[in-house]
Amino acid sequence: MSFNVVEGHFNSGNHAFAIVAARFNHSIVDRLVDGSLDGLRRNGVADKNITLVRVPGSYEIPLIASKLAKSGKYSAIICLGAVIKGETDHYDHVAGASTNGIAGISVETGVPVIFGVLTCDTLEQAINRAGAKAGNKGFEAALTAIEMADLVSKLSK
Repeated sequence: MSFNVVEGHFNSGNHAFAIVAARFNHSIVDRLVDGSLDGLRRNGVADKNITLVRVPGSYEIPLIASKLAKSGKYSAIICLGAVIKGETDHYDHVAGASTNGIAGISVETGVPVIFGVLTCDTLEQAINRAGAKAGNKGFEAALTAIEMADLVSKLSK
């Protein structure tokens, strides 16, 4: 039996990437941004091919990610934020809106939109996922963006 296997690789090529980062919980999100920039740069993405856009919070990420994806300028969009559970159900609304909004953009536009929004029960969990004990989810999101940009370009040929 013979069949083709198509998968993305960490080939940044001439791809351009946008990072949409929330300012809310900035002490966590800034670490995710640093991780994402590190992941892109380590894989050959030049600074001139990276655009960072700041938004007030994770709730606002989908609108800007959609505009960036529809612009045709970017091979992938990386969305970074941190929603930490509090005493009210505000967390559920923000996390759900952010998650659903981001998920729909890729399907709508054909541009990979990477979910790097932390949804954590505690501040400690967020800190761990932003570079302490559990690696840096911003770095992982950058690798996913590079791989998906490469895969989409292969399937578009």
